Amino acid sequence: MKALISLGNPEPKYRYTRHNTGFLIMDEILKAHKITLLDKFNSFFAKSGDLLYLLPKTYMNLSGNAVIELMNFYKLTNKDILVIYDDATLPFGTFRLKSNGSFGGHNGIKSIINRIGSDVFDRLKVGVGPVPENWKIDDYVLAQFSIEELKQISKMGQIALELVDCWLKKGMSEAQNKFNGKVV
Repeated sequence: MKALISLGNPEPKYRYTRHNTGFLIMDEILKAHKITLLDKFNSFFAKSGDLLYLLPKTYMNLSGNAVIELMNFYKLTNKDILVIYDDATLPFGTFRLKSNGSFGGHNGIKSIINRIGSDVFDRLKVGVGPVPENWKIDDYVLAQFSIEELKQISKMGQIALELVDCWLKKGMSEAQNKFNGKVV
């Protein structure tokens, strides 16, 4: 069993912000597979075969609470999850896969690391940067996408579909080789 976990904030006012990139990418994946979400694990949740989908409703800074609940219930290990989230240090539309590392200033990842007790788990960072000069990073990631950027989300979702399929069937190393640095 594997789990796709995307990070974001559940309130409608955050829907189209850069910090909700994980949710927006997951929306594209769910649409492609015609999957409907339920309310479980303090999250939007679905199970399809051996694949679990989780969009925590705990808000970004407490994402780890929902993740650990899912992992405990399904007896998942750190190697069974792929977390999808925004990264303001990467250029817009750039994909970067990692299997470990620090939280890099991302409070959702920090929460997951703290709750599962490890920084070793697969991650898909989706670029939403760069942060413009004279902007605070918090203001930037909570700002709405431009119309042009929103048009690219669907393309990013299509790439993420292929990436997730590769991760599931061929593993992280193959997915990294094929998709790291990929730009929409």
